[in-house]
Amino acid sequence: MNIVEQTKNGVTFFSSDGIAAAGGAAHGFSTRLGGVSEGMWASLNLGVSRGDDPDHVRENYRRFFAAIGADGRQFAMTNQVHGGVVRCVTTADLHTDPYEKVGYEADGLMTDLPGVALVVYSADCIPILFYDPARRVAAAVHAGWRGTAAGIAAAAVKRMGEVYGCQPGDILAAIGPGIGPDCFETHEDVPNAMTAALSTAVLRHIKIKENGKFAIDLKAINAMRLEQVGLAAEHIAVSSLCTSCDPERFWSHRKLGTSRGSMAAAIQLL
Repeated sequence: MNIVEQTKNGVTFFSSDGIAAAGGAAHGFSTRLGGVSEGMWASLNLGVSRGDDPDHVRENYRRFFAAIGADGRQFAMTNQVHGGVVRCVTTADLHTDPYEKVGYEADGLMTDLPGVALVVYSADCIPILFYDPARRVAAAVHAGWRGTAAGIAAAAVKRMGEVYGCQPGDILAAIGPGIGPDCFETHEDVPNAMTAALSTAVLRHIKIKENGKFAIDLKAINAMRLEQVGLAAEHIAVSSLCTSCDPERFWSHRKLGTSRGSMAAAIQLL
């Protein structure tokens, strides 16, 4: 499986060719290209808490959903807290306006309800979308370094099995654009947290740089965790693109700080 770039009606996004080929789900990872926002939010800002004009953000959602082939009339969002909780989305969680308040905290969402777009936000953190075409279940998670250490990717797979009876061998996963190892430079607290939570197997994805800091490949660690819980390697698509390296195409918190918009990843059962 691969992550491929597409542009529809002026909206540029990325998607998994494997999930697309399986049929039955619309999905995509947004960029900052193709929206109507202005100024520091130009142009496709999907963040509702960035200070942007709400009508611009609503139009951006309409454009993004249309581009990826999602209905967009019902969706679920979450207050992300960099943890490992994956919430089961029911009809009580559905919204029709991105500015409706969400009363729970989680960094992952999953559902078997058709017509519901699951949405997670990112601006360097790693977005991951899941699809089980056998059981007709979708999930979306936001994996920053804390969420990665908390094992949220593996938690999504386990929860899909517990709640919906999904088998890991049937699940397709797409790891979208996010900060790459060369740009994700940290002190020793981050690799220490990774090894404490996920064992020394993560060390092959952590390098010591000449300046004494550490370069951490969050995408590779999440892919490793997915294989450990039973996903086939050929069922995991990983984007090689670094959001911090390309601030003209992606929102990057590391490059732009708080003067920015946010990207979103979404998946909807058709």
